Amino acid sequence: MGARNLEDVLRQSGDTVGLLRNSKIGMYVYPVVAAEFTNWRDEQRAWRDSAVLFDQSHHMAELMVEGPDAGAFLESLSINSFKGFSVDKAKHYVPVGPSGHVIGDVILFHLDENQYLLVGRAPTVNWVEYNASLGKHDVTVTRDDRSPSRPDGKKVDRRHYRFQIQGPNATAILEKLNGGPIPEIKFFNMDRITIAGRKVRALRHGMAGAPGLEIWGPYEEKDEIQAAIIEAGKGHDLYQVGSRAYSTNTLESGWIPSPLPAIYSGDEMRAYREWLPANGYEATGSIGGSYVSDDIEDYYTTPYELGYGFYVKFDHDFVGRAALEKMDAKAQRKKVTFEWNDEDVMKIIHSSFRNGEENYKWIDLPQPNYASSSFDRVEKDGKLVGLSMFNGYSFNERAMLSLGMVDQSVNVGDVLTLVWGEPDGGTGKTSTERHKQAEIRVRVSPVPYAREARENYVDSWRTRAS
Repeated sequence: MGARNLEDVLRQSGDTVGLLRNSKIGMYVYPVVAAEFTNWRDEQRAWRDSAVLFDQSHHMAELMVEGPDAGAFLESLSINSFKGFSVDKAKHYVPVGPSGHVIGDVILFHLDENQYLLVGRAPTVNWVEYNASLGKHDVTVTRDDRSPSRPDGKKVDRRHYRFQIQGPNATAILEKLNGGPIPEIKFFNMDRITIAGRKVRALRHGMAGAPGLEIWGPYEEKDEIQAAIIEAGKGHDLYQVGSRAYSTNTLESGWIPSPLPAIYSGDEMRAYREWLPANGYEATGSIGGSYVSDDIEDYYTTPYELGYGFYVKFDHDFVGRAALEKMDAKAQRKKVTFEWNDEDVMKIIHSSFRNGEENYKWIDLPQPNYASSSFDRVEKDGKLVGLSMFNGYSFNERAMLSLGMVDQSVNVGDVLTLVWGEPDGGTGKTSTERHKQAEIRVRVSPVPYAREARENYVDSWRTRAS
């Protein structure tokens, strides 16, 4: 009998880690948006030196949560406190499972009284939708899934368009669009501005390490709004950013985008696994990298390890609270940036040009994003001291970087060894060619890596210590 849900998939497999490490889902794709509008190097440069237009309309799912219990319901699933979380504010929203390990994270917008919108990757949206379906709270949910990874020419529609205008020249462009000065909007607060004669909602955000706004509205107005932004950007060195460069901006600003959702084990999560489909994100997603464990729980992460410790507030009841109260926050691994040694990187790339010799795992630029969730071993004197979880090349920093976590004994400035490539010639993932492993020297560096982000972000997981 075919699998009906995730629990069936796991039971039939008998090896959760092996299932995910050998997933045939292929490369993780940022859908619909062109790979490059100019070239990814100039597109990266522009978010630091001039201005960029990020099109975020397609790669994230949305879930509208409405009803008298909406706020209390969402708070009951989140490590975040909702004190002071009024209309026209947004929040980096982080739910954990009963074990205290992270399920995912999204941006949560408080749009109106009893109306909230979650925007982000599937794991958190799935978890919130499931809990709403239990009928314990007076809420309704409306879901809009991310666009297909490979639409094959078919028409793509979303509920909303979503753009970010970021960089040193962003304010000048926004004022031109607005026909005058834009409102003074505090970080992660919302207001409204005018674009092409339409009032659009705007969030003060800063993904690229420089000031800017995120705007959104009905998808049918997307082309009109996008054209107006591009026109206003003339004379201000505005670059549209394609999907190749887009995913690398977090390397400079410090967000680990795809932790493995902590849902694959434990009786308390069984009903959820039975609710999740057999062909969904959790069942088909992939694990990549040199770190291998037989226990799927070794791939779970805590809020403290991802830099979200200061979000944890025990002023409300929430799923996972008891586990987090027992957890020693100061003993958890800490988030860092790894700066890769350029000579070691070039040695790996060069191996693919040496005919007749076994090659190392290819490093695709600007990002070798060959798995949904990555875990590469980071060692000191042959001992595991950390994991590298998201990597790529920054033209701004002229460096290959990755984000990950290390033991408390590791310090900024330490030089460690990252094991690149999978053991035994690689797994059965279709995104992985046969290869041998290599060692890369990595220097432990701050989070965020970009000085602009470290100095100018305020009250954010990017700047605050756990």
